[in-house]
Amino acid sequence: MVHEWALAESIATYLSEKHGGRAFNKIVIGVGILQSIDLDILDFALRELLNQYNVKVAKIEYRTIEVELKCRACGYSWKLLPEELGAEASEMIHFIPEAIHSFIKCPRCGSRDYEVLKGRGIYIEEISYDEE
Repeated sequence: MVHEWALAESIATYLSEKHGGRAFNKIVIGVGILQSIDLDILDFALRELLNQYNVKVAKIEYRTIEVELKCRACGYSWKLLPEELGAEASEMIHFIPEAIHSFIKCPRCGSRDYEVLKGRGIYIEEISYDEE
């Protein structure tokens, strides 16, 4: 729960400091599956903090970003479904993202040398507001 509040505070602070005084029509937030974020808690925290920072947002949308990996050894790319991780691995990766290499191997060659192309982190994808 603390993790979601910290992320929500970063978003609210950014919107307040970089776009202060604006009323937003919509913001879209991308959330990587590897982040293991509870969207209900994030949404509650974000709305509370935006209210405290006096930032008006008419609509908040969340877009889940699938996990996509690419093996550095053989070049194979694949997607990882959340249910393939299991509860223990998800918890470890939530706190230490690099731990994914301990749990997942390339399905083609078995290498643990791969990069995470998508599915990690949280970021603002879109901000819309009326021009004045």
